[in-house]
Amino acid sequence: MTGVSTKASAFRAIVRVASGNFLEMYDFMVFGYYAAAIGQAFFPSTNGYASLMSSLMTFGAGFLMRPLGAVILGAYADRHGRRAGLLLTLSLMSIGILSIACTPGYAAIGLLAPLLVLVGRLLQGFSAGMELGGVSVYLAEIAPPGRKGFFVSWQSASQQVAVMVAALAGVAVTATLSPDAMQSWGWRVPLLLGCLIIPFLFVLRRSLPETQAFTSRRHHPGTAEILRSLRSNWRVVLVGALLVVMTTVSFYMITAYTPTYGSAVLHLSSQDSLLVTLCVAASNLVWLPIMGAASDKLGRRPLLIACTLAMMLTAYPVLSWMIAAPSFARLLAAELWLSFLYASYNGAMVVFLTELMPVAVRTCGFSLAYSLATAIFGGFTPAICTYLIHTTGNRAIPGLWLCCAAACGLAAALVARQREEPAGDAVTLMR
Repeated sequence: MTGVSTKASAFRAIVRVASGNFLEMYDFMVFGYYAAAIGQAFFPSTNGYASLMSSLMTFGAGFLMRPLGAVILGAYADRHGRRAGLLLTLSLMSIGILSIACTPGYAAIGLLAPLLVLVGRLLQGFSAGMELGGVSVYLAEIAPPGRKGFFVSWQSASQQVAVMVAALAGVAVTATLSPDAMQSWGWRVPLLLGCLIIPFLFVLRRSLPETQAFTSRRHHPGTAEILRSLRSNWRVVLVGALLVVMTTVSFYMITAYTPTYGSAVLHLSSQDSLLVTLCVAASNLVWLPIMGAASDKLGRRPLLIACTLAMMLTAYPVLSWMIAAPSFARLLAAELWLSFLYASYNGAMVVFLTELMPVAVRTCGFSLAYSLATAIFGGFTPAICTYLIHTTGNRAIPGLWLCCAAACGLAAALVARQREEPAGDAVTLMR
C-alpha cells in the first residue's frame, strides 16, 4: 500500500508497526530508572559510585551492538521485507528482556549474574539496531503524500508511551513497596510486566502487510550488494549519524537519566524524579506529531536549524538556573523546555533521515546512521553525565554535553539539502 485511506486504518497501521518499538523503549527505560538498584543486584560494591557506573556502562554497552544489528538485520529487512525484519527484531528483543528480568542476582550465582545481564543487554542492542529504522521506514512508505512527517513521528511517539508506562509502573511500585524491597527485588516487577505483553505484540506485528514500496521493486539486493551500496554512500550515513546525535543525547538525557539525576545529583525524592519523567514523556508525546506535521508544511531543514540553535543557546543556562535552587518545580520546568526542543527537532529529523537514504538500502542505511550516533553518544549519555559531574563537581555540566550534541545536528542540517527526484523526495549532500 502506498498510503492509508482512512483515519481508522491509519491508526491501526501505526499501532501495529510501533508496538515492538514500545517494548524496546520500555525495557530500556526501566533499566535506566533502576540503574542504582540493578547495580547493587548485579555489580555490588562498597563504593556506590562504582556500582552505579558499572550499571550505567552495562546500559550503554547494549548500544555498542546497534551498528552491527543495523547492518545485519537492516540488510535482512531490505532483502526479505519490512514485515519480516520487524518480526525478527521483536523476537530478539523478547529474549533480551526475559533474560534480564529473570536472572538471579550476584549474591545467588556470582559472576554469572552480571555476565548474563550483559549478554541480555547486548542482544537487546543488536535487535534495536534495526528496530527504529524498520519502524521509521515502514511508516514513511505507507504514509499518504504530504504526510510523511506526521506518520513517521509516531515512531518516536510510541517511545514516549513506553516512557510514560514505565514511569507509571515505577511510581506505582515505589509507592507500594518499601525502599529495601525495591532495592532487593521490586525493580524486577516493571520488567516482568513488560514480558507479559510480548504475546500480544507478536499478534499485532504478524498482521502487518508488506509495504507496496518494497513489493513493487523488481530487484531486492543481497547482503553483499547492500554492503557495497553502504560503502559507496558512507558520506550520507555519516551526515545521517550527525543528525541523530542531538536526538539521541537529548532523549536519553531527559528520560533515562532524569530519575538518576533527580535523586542522586539533585537529591530529590525518587517519586518526584519519576513524576518529572512521566511529564516529560507526555510533553514529548504531544509535541512529536505536532512538529512532524509542521515539518510537512514548513520543511524539515528550517526546523532542524532553529531547534539546534535554541538548544545550543539555552541548555546550559537552563540547567544552571535549575541547580541554583533544586526543586521539583525547577526540574520539571527545565526538562519540559528540553523536551520541547527535542520533540520539535526529532519530529523533523526522523523523516528527514528516511529521505536521506537510497531506497534499496533505506532500512539498513537509516538503521546504521541511527545506531552509530546512539552507540557513540546517546547510549552512554547517562554514564558520561555522571562522570562529568563527578570529576568537575558542576551539576549543570550535562547542559554542555547537550550543546555539543546540538552543534553536531546543526552542522549536519547545514550540509544536507533536500531536492526532488523522479521517484520522490530525496536528500543529497551539498558538494
